[in-house]
Amino acid sequence: MQKPPTWFVVVAVLALLWNAFGLMAVLMDALATPEQLAALPADQQTLRQARPLWSVAASFVAVVGGTLGCLALLLRKRWAVPVLVASFVGVVLQDIGLVMQAGTSAIPQAAFILQGLVLVIAVALVDLARRAVAKGWLG
Repeated sequence: MQKPPTWFVVVAVLALLWNAFGLMAVLMDALATPEQLAALPADQQTLRQARPLWSVAASFVAVVGGTLGCLALLLRKRWAVPVLVASFVGVVLQDIGLVMQAGTSAIPQAAFILQGLVLVIAVALVDLARRAVAKGWLG
């Protein structure tokens, strides 16, 4: 196994931080108390209630997979590839849920822009992991 270049470690650390923030957001959403939900503006309450449960589960798979996959990159483990692929699938399902929800609710344009960025990052991480395996950086 070859030592990866410094830029690989920097990218993996940044990606781990990105996914850790996503994980915190998903957990905060899942653990929100009724009082916290009642404090949300009415339009956000409506959006939250209209989300399909499978889309919420896909979000969890996406961020947990992304976080574990980035940790595997830093630990130089080959299992980063399938875990990051699972994360990518979670992102795609989450995006499908968002598009389906857009047909029934008014979703801010910023949500679609953010989801596009999340999708690009998920694809890039899968590609990075596959290249790292090919170059012998992961064992």
